[in-house]
Amino acid sequence: MVTSTSTSASRWIGAITAAALTAILAGCASGGSNPTSQPAPSAQPAAAGSTKPAAGTSSQAPVPAESNPPGDIPDTTVYVPFISAAGHLTLKVPEGWSRKQTATSSTFTSNLNSISLAWQPMTSAPSVSTARSTTVPALRNSTLAFHLESVRAVTLRGGQALEIIYRVNSAPNAVTGRQYRLVVERFEFFKNGHAAVLNLSSAVGSDNVDPWRIVSESFRWR
Repeated sequence: MVTSTSTSASRWIGAITAAALTAILAGCASGGSNPTSQPAPSAQPAAAGSTKPAAGTSSQAPVPAESNPPGDIPDTTVYVPFISAAGHLTLKVPEGWSRKQTATSSTFTSNLNSISLAWQPMTSAPSVSTARSTTVPALRNSTLAFHLESVRAVTLRGGQALEIIYRVNSAPNAVTGRQYRLVVERFEFFKNGHAAVLNLSSAVGSDNVDPWRIVSESFRWR
């Protein structure tokens, strides 16, 4: 029997991953850091253990990583607070990035970089075991050329989180058909019946370690 909670959660599976990757490519096609036309993001994949995997595994081969990928986030970047009253959370994001908003998610993009954040009620906290049994298969089935790098529990300034790092192919560029190899750092947070999923995506080879640390460490529940 599928409960209303798990049915609602199942709609999260894979949706923001594909939408965020398409949004990244829209930014590349526009040639700037503030693209004028991007598909609206939808909800995040559910937190580990909250739903069943999606159907349909991609058989696409990984595209080669760029030798000099565009999209390093400059050291001079200014970070500004993003506050979601609906999600009961706050996060620092780079100033000036393009933003798309839904009732349960926000996505910020610039060139090949993307920050997506979504939230929804959840009955239990994610764990490494439930991530491996549900979230990882769901991501594998809903993305292109998925490759898992690691799953682990981490402690950030905002509290405990589950971290999943993986690589995927981007969706083909609508104009050129070109694809990019992307690395995604995914963090799942949980507190008092609320779940949040933070995805940090960039081209493989980009030097965004410090910017992604600033963003992930800035997450706070409100």
